[in-house]
Amino acid sequence: MPDAFPPSPPRHVAVIMDGNGRWAAARGLPRSAGHKKGVEALRRAVRAARDFGVQYLTIYSFSSENWARPATEVSFLMELLRRFIRQDVADLHREGVKIRVIGRRDGLDPAIAQLLDDAERLTADNDGLNLVVAFNYGSRQELSCAARKLAEAVRAGSLEPAAITPEVLAGCLETTGIPDPDLLIRTGGEQRISNFLLWQLAYTEFVFVPEYWPDFDAAIFARAIADYHGRDRRFGGLKAHSA
Repeated sequence: MPDAFPPSPPRHVAVIMDGNGRWAAARGLPRSAGHKKGVEALRRAVRAARDFGVQYLTIYSFSSENWARPATEVSFLMELLRRFIRQDVADLHREGVKIRVIGRRDGLDPAIAQLLDDAERLTADNDGLNLVVAFNYGSRQELSCAARKLAEAVRAGSLEPAAITPEVLAGCLETTGIPDPDLLIRTGGEQRISNFLLWQLAYTEFVFVPEYWPDFDAAIFARAIADYHGRDRRFGGLKAHSA
Protein backbone atom coordinates (compact mmCIF):
# COMPACT_ATOMS: atom_id res chain seq x y z
CA MET A 1 0.00 0.00 0.00
CA PRO A 2 1.53 3.37 -1.00
CA ASP A 3 2.37 5.96 1.63
CA ALA A 4 1.68 8.84 -0.73
CA PHE A 5 -0.02 9.39 -4.06
CA PRO A 6 1.51 11.35 -6.94
CA PRO A 7 1.13 14.16 -7.61
CA SER A 8 -0.76 14.76 -4.37
CA PRO A 9 -3.66 13.17 -2.50
CA PRO A 10 -7.14 14.56 -3.07
CA ARG A 11 -7.60 17.49 -0.74
CA HIS A 12 -11.18 16.58 0.16
CA VAL A 13 -12.72 13.11 0.15
CA ALA A 14 -16.43 12.56 0.81
CA VAL A 15 -17.75 9.12 1.72
CA ILE A 16 -21.21 7.56 1.60
CA MET A 17 -20.88 4.72 4.09
CA ASP A 18 -23.29 2.19 2.64
CA GLY A 19 -23.88 -1.51 3.24
CA ASN A 20 -23.95 -2.08 6.99
CA GLY A 21 -27.29 -3.88 6.86
CA ARG A 22 -26.39 -5.98 3.83
CA TRP A 23 -23.06 -6.90 5.41
CA ALA A 24 -24.90 -8.18 8.47
CA ALA A 25 -27.58 -9.99 6.46
CA ALA A 26 -24.95 -11.84 4.44
CA ARG A 27 -23.63 -13.23 7.72
CA GLY A 28 -26.98 -14.01 9.28
CA LEU A 29 -26.52 -11.23 11.83
CA PRO A 30 -28.86 -8.44 12.96
CA ARG A 31 -28.45 -5.04 11.30
CA SER A 32 -27.08 -3.68 14.57
CA ALA A 33 -24.00 -5.89 14.14
CA GLY A 34 -23.32 -4.23 10.81
CA HIS A 35 -23.64 -0.78 12.33
CA LYS A 36 -21.16 -1.70 15.08
CA LYS A 37 -18.66 -2.91 12.51
CA GLY A 38 -19.32 0.26 10.56
CA VAL A 39 -17.97 2.33 13.45
CA GLU A 40 -14.74 0.31 13.31
CA ALA A 41 -14.52 1.02 9.58
CA LEU A 42 -14.96 4.73 10.27
CA ARG A 43 -11.99 4.64 12.63
CA ARG A 44 -9.91 2.97 9.90
CA ALA A 45 -11.03 5.55 7.34
CA VAL A 46 -10.03 8.47 9.57
CA ARG A 47 -6.60 6.95 10.20
CA ALA A 48 -6.08 6.28 6.51
CA ALA A 49 -7.14 9.80 5.53
CA ARG A 50 -4.59 11.23 7.93
CA ASP A 51 -1.87 8.84 6.73
CA PHE A 52 -2.58 9.63 3.07
CA GLY A 53 -2.46 13.39 3.60
CA VAL A 54 -6.15 14.10 2.95
CA GLN A 55 -7.10 17.44 4.48
CA TYR A 56 -10.89 17.06 4.60
CA LEU A 57 -12.91 13.89 5.11
CA THR A 58 -16.69 14.26 4.96
CA ILE A 59 -18.81 11.32 6.05
CA TYR A 60 -22.54 10.83 5.47
CA SER A 61 -23.36 9.48 8.90
CA PHE A 62 -27.14 9.96 9.11
CA SER A 63 -29.41 11.49 6.49
CA SER A 64 -32.59 13.44 7.12
CA GLU A 65 -34.43 10.53 5.44
CA ASN A 66 -32.98 7.94 7.83
CA TRP A 67 -35.54 8.88 10.48
CA ALA A 68 -38.00 6.79 8.44
CA ARG A 69 -36.16 3.60 9.43
CA PRO A 70 -37.63 1.39 12.18
CA ALA A 71 -37.60 3.13 15.57
CA THR A 72 -35.46 0.42 17.12
CA GLU A 73 -32.77 0.88 14.48
CA VAL A 74 -32.81 4.67 14.79
CA SER A 75 -32.52 4.36 18.57
CA PHE A 76 -29.55 2.02 18.18
CA LEU A 77 -27.84 4.42 15.75
CA MET A 78 -28.30 7.30 18.18
CA GLU A 79 -26.73 5.22 20.94
CA LEU A 80 -23.81 4.39 18.65
CA LEU A 81 -23.35 8.10 18.02
CA ARG A 82 -23.31 8.80 21.75
CA ARG A 83 -20.69 6.09 22.30
CA PHE A 84 -18.55 7.31 19.42
CA ILE A 85 -18.51 10.89 20.69
CA ARG A 86 -17.81 9.85 24.28
CA GLN A 87 -15.14 7.27 23.42
CA ASP A 88 -13.50 8.55 20.25
CA VAL A 89 -13.64 12.33 20.20
CA ALA A 90 -11.02 12.68 22.93
CA ASP A 91 -8.66 10.48 20.90
CA LEU A 92 -9.37 12.44 17.73
CA HIS A 93 -8.70 15.65 19.62
CA ARG A 94 -5.31 14.38 20.77
CA GLU A 95 -4.50 13.52 17.17
CA GLY A 96 -5.29 17.07 16.05
CA VAL A 97 -8.53 16.22 14.20
CA LYS A 98 -10.98 19.11 13.84
CA ILE A 99 -14.65 18.08 13.83
CA ARG A 100 -17.39 20.01 12.08
CA VAL A 101 -20.99 18.84 11.94
CA ILE A 102 -23.36 19.80 9.12
CA GLY A 103 -27.08 19.11 9.11
CA ARG A 104 -30.08 20.43 11.00
CA ARG A 105 -29.99 20.34 14.79
CA ASP A 106 -33.39 21.78 15.53
CA GLY A 107 -35.67 19.01 16.68
CA LEU A 108 -32.83 16.74 17.78
CA ASP A 109 -32.72 15.20 21.22
CA PRO A 110 -31.11 18.01 23.27
CA ALA A 111 -28.53 15.56 24.65
CA ILE A 112 -27.47 14.59 21.13
CA ALA A 113 -27.31 18.22 20.01
CA GLN A 114 -25.17 19.04 23.05
CA LEU A 115 -22.75 16.22 22.27
CA LEU A 116 -22.34 17.51 18.72
CA ASP A 117 -21.73 21.04 20.01
CA ASP A 118 -19.20 19.76 22.54
CA ALA A 119 -17.27 17.80 19.89
CA GLU A 120 -17.01 20.87 17.69
CA ARG A 121 -16.03 23.12 20.56
CA LEU A 122 -13.36 20.76 21.90
CA THR A 123 -11.63 20.38 18.53
CA ALA A 124 -12.22 23.87 17.14
CA ASP A 125 -8.57 24.98 17.34
CA ASN A 126 -7.04 21.80 15.92
CA ASP A 127 -5.15 22.05 12.64
CA GLY A 128 -4.98 18.43 11.50
CA LEU A 129 -7.51 16.47 9.47
CA ASN A 130 -10.88 18.20 9.10
CA LEU A 131 -13.55 15.59 9.82
CA VAL A 132 -16.90 16.84 8.53
CA VAL A 133 -19.84 14.82 9.85
CA ALA A 134 -23.10 15.08 7.90
CA PHE A 135 -25.71 14.26 10.53
CA ASN A 136 -29.46 14.75 10.04
CA TYR A 137 -28.36 16.14 6.68
CA GLY A 138 -30.21 16.35 3.39
CA SER A 139 -28.87 18.36 0.46
CA ARG A 140 -32.24 19.43 -0.94
CA GLN A 141 -33.13 20.78 2.47
CA GLU A 142 -29.78 22.58 2.62
CA LEU A 143 -30.35 24.16 -0.80
CA SER A 144 -33.90 25.24 0.03
CA CYS A 145 -32.66 26.87 3.24
CA ALA A 146 -29.99 28.72 1.26
CA ALA A 147 -32.59 29.92 -1.26
CA ARG A 148 -34.80 31.10 1.59
CA LYS A 149 -31.91 33.10 3.11
CA LEU A 150 -31.26 34.79 -0.22
CA ALA A 151 -34.97 35.52 -0.75
CA GLU A 152 -35.20 37.07 2.71
CA ALA A 153 -32.14 39.22 2.00
CA VAL A 154 -33.68 40.43 -1.26
CA ARG A 155 -36.97 41.21 0.48
CA ALA A 156 -35.10 43.14 3.19
CA GLY A 157 -33.32 45.20 0.54
CA SER A 158 -29.84 44.06 1.55
CA LEU A 159 -29.25 42.03 -1.61
CA GLU A 160 -30.00 42.73 -5.25
CA PRO A 161 -31.25 39.72 -7.27
CA ALA A 162 -28.58 40.41 -9.88
CA ALA A 163 -25.92 40.00 -7.19
CA ILE A 164 -26.85 36.36 -6.54
CA THR A 165 -23.97 34.37 -7.99
CA PRO A 166 -22.88 30.77 -7.47
CA GLU A 167 -20.36 32.08 -4.95
CA VAL A 168 -23.02 33.98 -3.01
CA LEU A 169 -25.28 30.93 -2.89
CA ALA A 170 -22.40 28.70 -1.83
CA GLY A 171 -21.78 31.09 1.06
CA CYS A 172 -25.26 30.30 2.36
CA LEU A 173 -24.67 26.54 2.46
CA GLU A 174 -23.67 24.62 5.56
CA THR A 175 -20.34 23.78 3.96
CA THR A 176 -19.26 27.39 3.56
CA GLY A 177 -15.49 27.61 4.01
CA ILE A 178 -14.98 23.95 3.08
CA PRO A 179 -13.56 23.17 -0.38
CA ASP A 180 -15.73 21.07 -2.65
CA PRO A 181 -14.90 17.36 -2.58
CA ASP A 182 -12.34 16.14 -5.11
CA LEU A 183 -13.37 12.52 -4.66
CA LEU A 184 -16.59 10.82 -3.56
CA ILE A 185 -16.39 7.19 -2.46
CA ARG A 186 -19.55 5.15 -2.05
CA THR A 187 -19.31 1.63 -0.69
CA GLY A 188 -21.73 -1.25 -1.13
CA GLY A 189 -21.95 -1.26 -4.92
CA GLU A 190 -24.79 1.27 -5.25
CA GLN A 191 -24.26 4.06 -7.78
CA ARG A 192 -26.23 7.08 -6.58
CA ILE A 193 -25.57 10.03 -4.27
CA SER A 194 -28.73 9.85 -2.14
CA ASN A 195 -29.34 13.56 -1.52
CA PHE A 196 -25.74 14.14 -0.41
CA LEU A 197 -23.87 17.38 -1.25
CA LEU A 198 -25.78 17.94 -4.50
CA TRP A 199 -24.28 21.39 -5.06
CA GLN A 200 -20.79 20.59 -3.82
CA LEU A 201 -20.32 17.47 -5.98
CA ALA A 202 -20.67 19.34 -9.29
CA TYR A 203 -17.12 18.47 -10.44
CA THR A 204 -16.25 15.69 -8.02
CA GLU A 205 -14.87 12.38 -9.25
CA PHE A 206 -17.05 9.42 -8.17
CA VAL A 207 -15.64 6.02 -7.22
CA PHE A 208 -18.12 3.28 -6.38
CA VAL A 209 -16.62 0.27 -4.64
CA PRO A 210 -18.36 -3.10 -4.24
CA GLU A 211 -17.25 -3.74 -0.66
CA TYR A 212 -19.74 -3.04 2.11
CA TRP A 213 -18.80 -0.29 4.54
CA PRO A 214 -17.85 -2.61 7.47
CA ASP A 215 -15.08 -4.04 5.25
CA PHE A 216 -13.68 -0.63 4.30
CA ASP A 217 -9.98 -0.27 5.11
CA ALA A 218 -6.84 1.57 4.06
CA ALA A 219 -6.28 -0.73 1.07
CA ILE A 220 -9.74 0.03 -0.36
CA PHE A 221 -9.20 3.73 0.34
CA ALA A 222 -5.86 3.59 -1.47
CA ARG A 223 -7.47 1.84 -4.43
CA ALA A 224 -10.11 4.57 -4.70
CA ILE A 225 -7.45 7.29 -4.59
CA ALA A 226 -5.45 5.49 -7.28
CA ASP A 227 -8.61 5.41 -9.42
CA TYR A 228 -9.06 9.13 -8.78
CA HIS A 229 -5.52 9.83 -9.97
CA GLY A 230 -6.28 8.03 -13.21
CA ARG A 231 -9.04 10.50 -14.07
CA ASP A 232 -8.64 13.49 -16.39
CA ARG A 233 -10.25 16.33 -14.47
CA ARG A 234 -11.18 19.12 -16.92
CA PHE A 235 -13.92 20.89 -14.94
CA GLY A 236 -16.03 21.31 -18.07
CA GLY A 237 -13.17 22.54 -20.27
CA LEU A 238 -10.54 21.00 -22.49
CA LYS A 239 -6.79 20.83 -21.99
CA ALA A 240 -4.55 22.43 -24.57
CA HIS A 241 -3.65 19.09 -26.19
CA SER A 242 -7.28 17.94 -26.43
CA ALA A 243 -9.14 17.94 -29.71
